[in-house]
Amino acid sequence: MGASSSSSVIPPAPESGSPLPSTPSPSVTAAGAAAAFRPSAVPSSPSTDSGTAKDATLSPSEDTGPGTFEDLHRKCKDIFPVPFEGAKLVINKGLSNHFQICHNLTMSVLQPSGYKFGCTYVGTKQFGPSEAYPVLMAEGDLGGNLNATAVHHLTKAVRCRAVTQFQSNKCMAAQLTSDYKGRDFVASLTLSNVDCLNGSGVIVGQYLQNVTQRLALGAELLYQVGPTVPGNQFTVCSLGGRYTGDKYQLSTSLTPMAGGLHVCYYQKANDSLQIGVELEGSLRTQECTATIGYQLELPKANVAFRGQLDSNWCIGAVMEKKLPPLPFTFALSAFANHVKGACRFGVGLIVG
Repeated sequence: MGASSSSSVIPPAPESGSPLPSTPSPSVTAAGAAAAFRPSAVPSSPSTDSGTAKDATLSPSEDTGPGTFEDLHRKCKDIFPVPFEGAKLVINKGLSNHFQICHNLTMSVLQPSGYKFGCTYVGTKQFGPSEAYPVLMAEGDLGGNLNATAVHHLTKAVRCRAVTQFQSNKCMAAQLTSDYKGRDFVASLTLSNVDCLNGSGVIVGQYLQNVTQRLALGAELLYQVGPTVPGNQFTVCSLGGRYTGDKYQLSTSLTPMAGGLHVCYYQKANDSLQIGVELEGSLRTQECTATIGYQLELPKANVAFRGQLDSNWCIGAVMEKKLPPLPFTFALSAFANHVKGACRFGVGLIVG
């Protein structure tokens, strides 16, 4: 659950927040592309190529705003690894200061194997010393599947993001998000899969306000309408808050109507070690899951390691090893479910 976590295009459960899933990034994240072509070391998930699909930041690095409600738990969740299965070869090539392409070859048993091509374009409109817009990203494969994302700052305070997903040459999902950043707040409006002819779609409104320098509070309102929705429509309200300390952060989101609770705690132990704890529970499903994860960075060894363990006895880990002076990054991934006795392994090589 969690108002800040991604869910399916049409949320199956009322506690779902974002109406569209995180779109696979073609080659780099929007934030990274806006700053520079610095692709992530390893594919973060089976559907990504060289990094987690993260949105462009709302303002320059000196900004002290609360961020978006959608990113309420991001600092903690970024610690957790996203294990991948099989073998991956990713080649990133910067053709200019504004354009980059990516070749991705995967071999997997659980995910479709094959070749994907991605490209990223970063414009020349500057909103800070390390940010430029618009950012255009696309990724496609030989089966007619395409993911595309466009991020642009219309003004310094207004950012728009459009996401589309095509499968077998058919548009399966479309989402448009607009964020307005004030001095100490961020308001967002999202339209997802709106079909005026069939009378269906999802509308999400979000608001996050800095109450103090450390405390931010906000709310989310989700409205969904459609012939497949029970009662043809429903509305869900979620509340959230985040408290930020010098080296820690506590965030929580609550969905009273669905009985859902999402709590995250982040702690920076030192310059090399970061720890995160996540708790997700729902009275509706009578389920609760706790997860602890960590990120260990060893700069002298050019190694980054992420691991996690949850209350369902699932353990996962991803190791990334840079191989200087060559622009190579070697990755190993492992995931095991001790209850089901299942495990999977992955190996990856990133060039560029």
